Amino acid sequence: MPPVRTSDSPPKRRVPRQERSRRRVEGLLDAAARLVVEQGVESLSTRDIAQAAGAPVASLYQYFADKEDVLLALAQRDMDEMDAQVLEDLGKLEVLSVSSVVRTTMLAFVTVYHRRRAFVEIYLRGRTNAAVHQFGREHNARVAETLFAFARDAGLAGPDLTQQMTLMAVEVGDRVFQLAFEHDFEGDPVLIEEGITMVTAYLERHATAAGLAGIPR
Repeated sequence: MPPVRTSDSPPKRRVPRQERSRRRVEGLLDAAARLVVEQGVESLSTRDIAQAAGAPVASLYQYFADKEDVLLALAQRDMDEMDAQVLEDLGKLEVLSVSSVVRTTMLAFVTVYHRRRAFVEIYLRGRTNAAVHQFGREHNARVAETLFAFARDAGLAGPDLTQQMTLMAVEVGDRVFQLAFEHDFEGDPVLIEEGITMVTAYLERHATAAGLAGIPR
């Protein structure tokens, strides 16, 4: 399963080439992450980010166009980590089935949400921000495209499964996470488990016999 990429046209920003510049950008993102957890998405400002990072505002604008650009860079950084976690966890599966793939993928998301509280604020709780909302929709579409191809190639999906159906399953799972992490950074384990059960049951309706029984690797 290849890594999921969120957008075909990511924000154009100056790419730091030197190690010192990369450290400066990481420092700005780390400062933004801390502020997002403390204050939320809406109250975040570029001035606050620069001040928290101990950098002049002009330095921030060398790499980011505005606050939304910082938020998207943070979300993308954590999403890349999530892609890597999904790949790692799926790679450990000894038996592929619709059930095991859904559970492993959704729990990989939970693992990263637990590590990245700012990601919870930005991606799950910050959807009132137009740029973050669009990021989320694009990401879901890309996840659905990737999982659809993976299920077909692995022999898990029957011929009646469509990419649109897969997208609906991804959107449902995404909404489950929004509800589960709405008030608690640890997430409500009952809601998470119910979400896994619900998405699995829906996709198993479109599974092959092997997709139901499991395919040894």
